Amino acid sequence: MGSNHAGAVALADKFATFDAAFAPRRVAHVNDFVVKIIKVRGAFVWHRHADTDELFLVHRGEMVVRYRDRDVALTAGQLHVVPRGVEHMTLADDTCEVLVFEPDDTVNTGDAGGALTAHAEPFV
Repeated sequence: MGSNHAGAVALADKFATFDAAFAPRRVAHVNDFVVKIIKVRGAFVWHRHADTDELFLVHRGEMVVRYRDRDVALTAGQLHVVPRGVEHMTLADDTCEVLVFEPDDTVNTGDAGGALTAHAEPFV
């Protein structure tokens, strides 16, 4: 686990350390929660998190949080909270830089599992 008290977190610098889509990196811990940065590019898997809400905050770019019955479009500076237990997926035509705030033990693919499941989320 990294330190929350080393100073300001320069998000642009942190995002510059990787290019892979859907490969979360941890940038801070807040109590039992983690702040992750993710590059959304293309479409993620449909999934749900039974026990937790999930907050998405767009840092740079545009993305969509898709539900079975609607889409929520987000641009830089906007956030959206996916309610616990609700099936969703994220997608972006071009690379979108996103902060995610969720409990420390949350699996990125929720109940779906599969190849996009992040097993090691480095602290950058």
